[in-house]
Amino acid sequence: MTITASMVKELRERTGAGMMECKKALVETNGDLDAAAEELRKSGQAKADKKASRVAADGRVVVATAAGQAVIAEINSETDFVAKDENFIGFAEAVAAAALASGTTDVEALAGQSIDGSSTVEQARTELVSKVGENISVRRASLIAGDGPLGHYTHGARIGAVVVLDGGDDALARDIAMHVAATNPVCIDADGVPADTLERERRIFSEQAAESGKPPEIVEKMVSGRVAKFLKEITLVGQPFVKDPDVSVGKLLKDAGASVSSFVRFEVGEGIEKKEDNFVEEVMAQVKGTA
Repeated sequence: MTITASMVKELRERTGAGMMECKKALVETNGDLDAAAEELRKSGQAKADKKASRVAADGRVVVATAAGQAVIAEINSETDFVAKDENFIGFAEAVAAAALASGTTDVEALAGQSIDGSSTVEQARTELVSKVGENISVRRASLIAGDGPLGHYTHGARIGAVVVLDGGDDALARDIAMHVAATNPVCIDADGVPADTLERERRIFSEQAAESGKPPEIVEKMVSGRVAKFLKEITLVGQPFVKDPDVSVGKLLKDAGASVSSFVRFEVGEGIEKKEDNFVEEVMAQVKGTA
């Protein structure tokens, strides 16, 4: 059967695969578009499986919102170049939208959710891997909801935050989300600080203060002061507001008759061990290989 340019074009539009891959698949399936599309999908899965072990520590943080709720998701790629590709951006936004529509944030469960009415998140991911030539992963997603104002902020697509308030308004919620994105607080207030974290810091401060040789009562005041300073630094309400450092976030909220119900912050690649390439060694290896 003769494989026409229009057949190749149609298959490319359906699968997103390259022209030569589409033509080869059509030849192998004797022009059957459905069979060719299935072969390309299988080929894409094989490529995705081969790339799955490669570290994907770049990517984007995206936010999707609806009435009273939002999903924040991190989608990873291997390089910043792919993270800026329009196909990758479209996929990341579609994943967040699928999570919001389904209420599913478990990554494994999310993989089976419909992304465009015709394919699942996992199928779209596999096709994207085949298209861009890098490992792509849906790393995490979180759903945040509340009855109060909801605000979100993303900084350069690498850091994102979502905040829900009790009281206040949408503008304040967005300002607080911007602050969270910028300062990365551990929790809302002192009540949310893990007990082991607080105990560790108190122990360190106590050991440092004891070395001063001051009386026990003075040492205790020094430790209490340092703990209080530590809590201001790591809690949202204790931090100076990024847009007006003379005012704490706690004071800003109090003046507006508001409080923070919850917040979520994602940063691309946090916690992922990324291989550090040695450029000199890489060049030397290539020189030796061609010698």
